[in-house]
Amino acid sequence: MTDRRYDAIVVGARCAGSPTAMLLARRGYRVLLIDRARFPSDTVSTHLIHTPGVAALGRWGLLDRLVATGCPAISTYCFDFGPLSISGTPRPAGGTAVAYGPRRTVLDKLLIDAAGQAGAEIRDGFTLDELIIEDGAVTGIRGHARHGPPVAERARVVIGADGARSRVAAAARAGRYHHKPMLAVAYYSYWSGFPADGARWAVRPRRAAGALSTNDGLTMVVAAWPAAEFQAMKKDLERNYLAVLRSVFGDRLAGARREERLAGGGAANHFRTPYGPGWALVGDAGYLKDPVTAQGITDAFHDAELCTQAVDETFTGRRTWTEAMAGYQRRRDTRVLPLYEFTTQIGDLAEPPPPEFLHLLGAIAGNQDAMDQFASVFAGTLSPAEFFDPAHTAQLAGTPA
Repeated sequence: MTDRRYDAIVVGARCAGSPTAMLLARRGYRVLLIDRARFPSDTVSTHLIHTPGVAALGRWGLLDRLVATGCPAISTYCFDFGPLSISGTPRPAGGTAVAYGPRRTVLDKLLIDAAGQAGAEIRDGFTLDELIIEDGAVTGIRGHARHGPPVAERARVVIGADGARSRVAAAARAGRYHHKPMLAVAYYSYWSGFPADGARWAVRPRRAAGALSTNDGLTMVVAAWPAAEFQAMKKDLERNYLAVLRSVFGDRLAGARREERLAGGGAANHFRTPYGPGWALVGDAGYLKDPVTAQGITDAFHDAELCTQAVDETFTGRRTWTEAMAGYQRRRDTRVLPLYEFTTQIGDLAEPPPPEFLHLLGAIAGNQDAMDQFASVFAGTLSPAEFFDPAHTAQLAGTPA
């Protein structure tokens, strides 16, 4: 086995890992980025990059590359609750006011290429076998290329960006907190002849659906139902998926054609402690929630920036490892916890929306400023805590606080 030393090894090269590797490499660190997949390749995804995530691409100099793929910009979010609809434009972030919903075959290849161009060493098709742990601290990895011999690599830090089933998190025994069970299951595919007109969410009793424009003139169309019904629904996913879409979209399916197989599933809701001796977590490896608010990619981009800053503080001696990484965890949790609570409240399709929520929606329907604010909550440019503050909701609903 070889024994080479890196500053950082990043495990997982998708929308959390590649930006982390890129940002560290841009600071002059020696970075190894590995993934068992080869790129371009697909993965289950909510697709949507909300405006804060788009702003991050702009900061990194990558937004023009995404635009050049032909992925259409999304400026309007529409929420259909049956008796009423709300359509709004989210507040801008970082000078941008649009979102994008790229295919992961497009986005992930763009990101891993940027990491390589920044100087990170890329090994796709490389499987992590285990972490090297010495005296209680992670000091490297063991793994192998496809059909290749076992290899050992060492680093000052190993960063897990390997998703919800993170092997890094499992091996490091990262603790979980704020845990909530899986609420819903969602499956999607790509359709031609199905105009999305922005990003759309539709909610019906125990069912939900959504659509957004993506690359190649296609629309990603998703159907969801309570997690408790999954065992029954999976007996005929195709039929049940189409039944949900027909119940929600009706005539919009006329003339449309599904172009690819179904993909999807469900996720539990939890935070993981995102660091320990010699290791850290970013993206879904460290924090996971129901996909109804489609925050995964945007959260991954934020984690990449926050974790890079913390690691750099440690490497340059400005702060201890524990101080810097505790700050990373604190900043991450402070930013995402309000939207996490909101997501888990509305993601439970087994329960109807509470009457006070429906009353609020009825009060703001037709009020463009209020509808824009509601869209901004989903986009992550307005905190749910601010929007749902009793004094604010009373003002919106025209009732005493």
